[in-house]
Amino acid sequence: MYPGVSWFLWIVAVAFFLGSALPLLLVPLRWGRAFGWTLPAEDRFTVYLGRCLGGVAVVLSLATFRAATAPASYLGTLEILLGAATALLAVHIHGALSGGQPWQENAEIAMYAGIVIPGLWLYAQLPGALL
Repeated sequence: MYPGVSWFLWIVAVAFFLGSALPLLLVPLRWGRAFGWTLPAEDRFTVYLGRCLGGVAVVLSLATFRAATAPASYLGTLEILLGAATALLAVHIHGALSGGQPWQENAEIAMYAGIVIPGLWLYAQLPGALL
């Protein structure tokens, strides 16, 4: 019934699942190196945090796949997705302004803005949306 919202959710779910969620869950240190991070000598805590975040990201991706099938029936999932993307956008902006992250992370600002801005516009079209 809402094909634009559905397509948006399919695209976000696939991209996030393959580009962030699975790599963080399965190979967090390799993912970190690929994104330009300098890794600590003692890496057990880094692996633990990466896998925790990856696990949450996998669940969010799977919920987004489900929401893509009937967006109006899964407003809560879309709200959580947009809340998470907004939080990640803020974290990446802060990291860029403080100079505390590699350029690859700075480039992700555009990706998160590309989720938040059209996502809010599409969300507002759904019945029961809070916007």
